[in-house]
Amino acid sequence: MALSLDDTKTVAALAQQIETTGYVDQRLDAYYEGQQRLQHIGLAVPPELRRFETLVNWPRLCVDSLAERMSVKSLMLPGVDVADPSLQEAWDFNNLDSESNLAHLDAFVYGRGFVCVGSNEEDAEHPLITVESPREVIAAFDPRTRRVSAALRLYGYSDGDLTPTLATLYLPNSTTWLEKGTDGRWRDYERDDHNVGRVPVYPLLNRRRTGRFSGVSEMADVIGLTDAAARSLTNLQIAAETHSVPQKYVLGMSRGDFVNADGSPIPAWESYFSAIMANQNKDAKVGQFTASDLKNFHETVNHYAQLVAGVTGLPMRYLGQVSTNPPSADGIRADESRLVKRAELRMSNFGNVWGQVLAHYLRIRDGDWVDGNRITVEWHDAGTPTYGAKVDGVQKLTGGKPILSTQGGWDELGWSEARKQREMAYLQQEQTDPTLEAIARDLTGGASAPASGQ
Repeated sequence: MALSLDDTKTVAALAQQIETTGYVDQRLDAYYEGQQRLQHIGLAVPPELRRFETLVNWPRLCVDSLAERMSVKSLMLPGVDVADPSLQEAWDFNNLDSESNLAHLDAFVYGRGFVCVGSNEEDAEHPLITVESPREVIAAFDPRTRRVSAALRLYGYSDGDLTPTLATLYLPNSTTWLEKGTDGRWRDYERDDHNVGRVPVYPLLNRRRTGRFSGVSEMADVIGLTDAAARSLTNLQIAAETHSVPQKYVLGMSRGDFVNADGSPIPAWESYFSAIMANQNKDAKVGQFTASDLKNFHETVNHYAQLVAGVTGLPMRYLGQVSTNPPSADGIRADESRLVKRAELRMSNFGNVWGQVLAHYLRIRDGDWVDGNRITVEWHDAGTPTYGAKVDGVQKLTGGKPILSTQGGWDELGWSEARKQREMAYLQQEQTDPTLEAIARDLTGGASAPASGQ
């Protein structure tokens, strides 16, 4: 069935956006994977020297260092301060412990990630939550409500063909599956009029600004510095081959003297990089120059690393600047303060989105929206304190006049609900252990031990 005129215009406009961002996304992907080629300024590098090209993958370091700190701890319904089992079940059913990391990674690499919510034909009690590639999905936004007003996913690419043959159009009250006909027009072959009132696509936008409904890659600030460092390292490679060892010169020899054992001419680069051990020309003179100091290359690369640390908040030890003494626990916290704060800001932003995703999940499952759509997402600590330092801190908080309860201490340690349940069972078992009761009677002169809670 042919699409309506309005839907056709929506598909065309969104498809154009995907095509427009395609080149930028491909470039960002190459930088994250470390597959970009250097753009040398003012110097044409001969093909023979391409073997010395060296890439430094600071973009991946910048992304992974932030993504590694984004870990969801618990999910809570509005007005409730403890984790909700049904939300955890939804999270576990859709493998979101691992899938959510992919969404965060996409948001940091491309500036945006997408999560879709839909019904599950095989299990109505567990709707599907899927992470979709931002290279396939695009969304339009309502500037007043800040919600997605329409979204499109393009897929069905055949080998060697960059033209999609399948698409899915997401609207507030319907989801339509499309296929492209031989005439190049989109036709719908299936439609779901769910009448939910919201588009089931939720974007994770990195570094979004007021009035802009698009994110910015976390690598944007380091790409130029990465290219500069890579050029310096490439030059260092070449200099190491040509200047770090004493260069040799030959006087009184002609091109015809540069032959191998069977009389064949030696290639120019082979003769240049190989040591001249002997020759048959009695008039030839061989000597060597003083080797060059390559320290300037080292200082240049270290300078670029300092600039990367400045714009990203990464500790210099992340960039290879390691001191002889390992940093203390307090030193680590101070060194990572900017990085931790950046992670906490992303947690606040992404947590709102995951709350909306889970609210949509409950709407599909139960038929009603959660009160106020305020599901709370609690995250693990974005810092990296040592376990001993954390335990010591918790003990100080719970000893003497405790500030935290036992279970509050468990929360500070980051224990899961299952671990806390096991510990609770162990405590109850210890309180009713006959051996412990006998010891207590001996200590009290035969009197019964006081009941738990007295």
